[in-house]
Amino acid sequence: MAEVKASLICGVIAAFLSSAVLAFVEDLDDTFKDTRVNDVWLVDFYAPWCGYCKKLEPVWHEVGMELKSSGSPVRVGKMDATAYSGMASEFGVRGYPTIKLLKGDLAYNYKGPRTKDDIVEFANRVSGPAVRALPSKQMFEHMMKRHDVLFVYVGGESPLREKYNDVASELIVYTYFFSGSEEVLPESLTLPELPAVVVFKDGGYFTYDEYEDGSLSSWVNKERFQGYLQIDGFTLYELGETGKLVAIAVIDEKDPTEESGRLKGLIQRVAKEYREHFNRDFQFGHMDGNDYINSLIMGEVTVPSVIILNTSNEQYFLPSEPIETMEQLVQFISSVLNGSAQAYGGDGIIQRIKRVAFDARSTIMSVFRSSPLLGCFLFGLPLGVISLMCYGICTAESDDGADDMDALKREGLTDEEEEEEEERQRAAELEGPEEGENEEEDVGEKDPEEKKTD
Repeated sequence: MAEVKASLICGVIAAFLSSAVLAFVEDLDDTFKDTRVNDVWLVDFYAPWCGYCKKLEPVWHEVGMELKSSGSPVRVGKMDATAYSGMASEFGVRGYPTIKLLKGDLAYNYKGPRTKDDIVEFANRVSGPAVRALPSKQMFEHMMKRHDVLFVYVGGESPLREKYNDVASELIVYTYFFSGSEEVLPESLTLPELPAVVVFKDGGYFTYDEYEDGSLSSWVNKERFQGYLQIDGFTLYELGETGKLVAIAVIDEKDPTEESGRLKGLIQRVAKEYREHFNRDFQFGHMDGNDYINSLIMGEVTVPSVIILNTSNEQYFLPSEPIETMEQLVQFISSVLNGSAQAYGGDGIIQRIKRVAFDARSTIMSVFRSSPLLGCFLFGLPLGVISLMCYGICTAESDDGADDMDALKREGLTDEEEEEEEERQRAAELEGPEEGENEEEDVGEKDPEEKKTD
């Protein structure tokens, strides 16, 4: 009896905890469009059959709990986009899962890693003001410790400030934006003029110049990363949106070698010492392992090595000789910049066909590696059926041809033989003797007995 009571108590506690967790994430329906206006919402648009959506589900509950317990004004919800496809279409949902933060008339797409900390940080950043104030030096120093890259507008009201506010509203999905007076900044900082937009990163600061850097939006988009990064597949995808080429040292961090450390150090030095020459066009970093790079270029990159990727057109560049010195690396990067380096890959028709074939082969190989029996069933069975169908079709055609030949033989001659016979008859008619000659030949050829009778 005691065991039964204990099990019932545990069941009640589990049900209570489950309901408490679910309460942090609200199930949304078609009434959401009218009720969402006065609140900030973080919504997961999902499909019940989507594997990625199922993987995100426990993380999404943790996000709901974290935002609720921290007192955030952001409400967390989820919507079955297949059941409410009309509403999902209005919000621009084109894939699953899609995470959006809805604030007033604005909708911000989340494109970062699907982890609790990254999603919560995104929600807190986007739900707040686009530009945050820095009231003191202490606050500035605190923010510098928290952020690797910090954008600050310095000065009063101006057309530049209006542009800055617009850019902040657009790019707040990627980074924070601050504003403050010159007094809150370090005393060592010197600005050529005010107002100004400054980015603090890589242990220094860099000022926006409209004449050299172009539009403020483009400059912020390019400067929102540190000069040197550890690059993975997701980071490489984000770097593609900056329009920069990416110079990567491909190394193996699990088995570090002296050569790997040397190439990594060379890339870091170029990123720092040649910033003025290459920063507008190149992003620098290293990548652990060559699996992702190999899938991109549909080839094999040795480890360690250096490669430059153009993510906008899928081209890549490899040094013509091993990189041994700083000068060789700078020369290689410069050759890519001036167009003298040989480009491989691309997005032409031939490369697209190769991409389809490569992806198909990779999919088949991954299926066979993970489950050989499933691979045999998925690909062997259709091939067997197709083979039987082809064999049946070929056999049926050969039998029909044999039947036709037999029918012609039974009728007498084939079409070819009939034509030959007709040609012989026409030739005989044309070459035959006159009527009189035929009569003489007939008389001359009578039997002796007929002659005696005559």
